[in-house]
Amino acid sequence: MPENLRQELREALAQARGVLQDLDRLGLGALPMPPLVADPSICPPNVRGLDRGGMAPCRSETLDEIHADLGDCQRCPLAKRRHHIVFGVGAPRARLVLVGEGPGREEDERGEPFVGEAGRLLDRMLFAIGLERSEVYICNVIKCRPPGNRDPEPGEVAACRPFLERQLAAIAPEMILALGRVSSQSLLGDNTPISRLRGQWRDYQGIPLLPTYHPAYLLRNPAAKQEAWEDLKQVLKRLRGSG
Repeated sequence: MPENLRQELREALAQARGVLQDLDRLGLGALPMPPLVADPSICPPNVRGLDRGGMAPCRSETLDEIHADLGDCQRCPLAKRRHHIVFGVGAPRARLVLVGEGPGREEDERGEPFVGEAGRLLDRMLFAIGLERSEVYICNVIKCRPPGNRDPEPGEVAACRPFLERQLAAIAPEMILALGRVSSQSLLGDNTPISRLRGQWRDYQGIPLLPTYHPAYLLRNPAAKQEAWEDLKQVLKRLRGSG
């Protein structure tokens, strides 16, 4: 050790010894330690912030914690055929969350939602209102691909629902865009046809939710793109108004 560092160390030790001797003369044989405060527990999905309704303080769960808890999920039969769990992508504090139905073939292969043809259309829809994929959060009602891209069965939706609820609670977005019938009906608990649900703001646990058509539907029915555009303009208006 260089001599200059040895000298600095000796001086620091001498100062510390002097402080301890002064404290001892004052009758302070030990320094009081502040009480240890346990980390707050995680808030339930329908609670945001701290100390709601007399509850103990709690903290928001992180997306990484939820993903870790999901693990190599085997909670429903879809796990047997999947290639990848499709958890979700985007900004963890996004103002807007888009919720689709479930992974398709390309999504299952890559482990990312909306990367096929419908995903490319979704990217263009976002671009039309001045947003990029990285600025929003995108996920699905279910996280594993149903065989043949069929609609999810009630048991499959039920198995994934707690994780979707936790994702939405962790992000706490300003609004949700529900893409398609399955997403809209699942989040709202309403079996009204998507043609009647779309374009009408609803409420999901205190968060404004707007149902609209799924991009895959728009690819099959281009005439519906005008209605979807009207829905997107509503989202843009709210984003500007709250920004």
